Amino acid sequence: MKTYIDLIEQTFDFPTEEFKVEKNELLFNNVPLMEIIKQYGTPLKLTYLPKISDQIQNAKRMFNNSIRKYNYKGHYTYCYCTKSSHFSFITEEALKNDIHIETSSTYDIPIVRELHRTGKIEKDTYVICNGFKRERYMRYITDLINDGFENCIPILDNLNELDFYEENVKGEYQIGIRVAADEEPNFEFYTSRLGIRYNDITDLYKNRIAHSDKATLKMLHFFINTGIKDTAYYWSELSRFMYKYCELKKICPDLDTVDIGGGFPIKTSLQFEFDYQYIIDQIIENIQWICEKNNVPVPNIFTEFGSYTVGESGAVIYSIIDQKLQNDKELWYMIDGSFITHLPDAWGTNQKYIMLAVNNWDNIFHKVNLGGLTCDSMDYYNSEAHTSEVFLPKLEPDETQYIGFFHTGAYQESLAGYGGIQHCLIPAPKHVLISRDEDGEIVTELFANEQDSDSMLRLLGYNIGDKTNEDKKEKKKEKSK
Repeated sequence: MKTYIDLIEQTFDFPTEEFKVEKNELLFNNVPLMEIIKQYGTPLKLTYLPKISDQIQNAKRMFNNSIRKYNYKGHYTYCYCTKSSHFSFITEEALKNDIHIETSSTYDIPIVRELHRTGKIEKDTYVICNGFKRERYMRYITDLINDGFENCIPILDNLNELDFYEENVKGEYQIGIRVAADEEPNFEFYTSRLGIRYNDITDLYKNRIAHSDKATLKMLHFFINTGIKDTAYYWSELSRFMYKYCELKKICPDLDTVDIGGGFPIKTSLQFEFDYQYIIDQIIENIQWICEKNNVPVPNIFTEFGSYTVGESGAVIYSIIDQKLQNDKELWYMIDGSFITHLPDAWGTNQKYIMLAVNNWDNIFHKVNLGGLTCDSMDYYNSEAHTSEVFLPKLEPDETQYIGFFHTGAYQESLAGYGGIQHCLIPAPKHVLISRDEDGEIVTELFANEQDSDSMLRLLGYNIGDKTNEDKKEKKKEKSK
């Protein structure tokens, strides 16, 4: 039988830019994972911060390549979609790269305030405010504008939203309109619930915005749920959107920007193939062709990349704490964590991640199922993006197997309810940040310890103060003895 490293090298083009093996142990972005495990233990979440800057710089470079290639007259602006991960260390790393912010809900705005207070952003930073907005969200947006955040742009999601800004913004301000795109043909609904339908947009501008003494229509916003893909559906929707932009531009000289949203995919398999530069070239070329055909200047282009920004920076590391043969052919490796609580997308949407052994690469491999700690029968992982099976090294006596799930940095903490109550009271794992110093040496920092029982009991309403006092009394008694 062949070893695990034989399997990986024969199945994939391995090693890759991010993954390689030395002394039968896996390195992730040249970080020796076994050293991290020895220092911090498992289960463990990792964030490799330099990857965030790498992704941003790559996207900027590719868009600027296309702009030069086609002699495109507009400019490109990169926004970070905060909902993909609100952690301070994520936004602060992203903002090192001269980027801007896209928000989705009410409490994004206090984060914007804190970033400004600490000097991470300026008042001229673009803050693109998306989402269906309740009054508090609109109030926070209005306060930002009134406080001098000149590029805070609320994106109208319904026909009545403008009323609030007209009534409460003190001076001139910019707005955008989100277009309600048609959903993919196999989706349950025909048109997105978000945004304003095509038939209403021109009338909204003519009857309301054009007559305002304060509002200026700056941006038209477009987003496809399934992301940016080289499909007839995507190109059809993008073209339809651009024709609407051209129609509005002819009656609204101030309109000069399109926001094409997010949706760049990330690597969820070592077999991942996506030609980012080709897709960006096609976007730029299509936008330019449609504008030239309609005799309007090309717009500036904004994107709002979330998963693309932060997804590939994340990893979750587990130990195999037991193996159980439940029948003649189903062998379970039990992890010291839970897919439902730590990687909810793997359970809720059947999302696949890059899963690799961390050690024992010279061992023979075999087929396994991975089981989590909760009592739920759905807490398992038994297939990869490239196959309907999972293979890992066969364990020898006295060996411990470690495994990693990679590119897990987007959405998992917020979907799981970070710091809250999770299924079977499985605690949130330790979270370690990895960066590099000026000499390129690895620097690690413990962002958070594993969630403790006291924090859970407080959330659940139990009076842990009495328990704590009793423990102190017992300790005093023991000392006196």
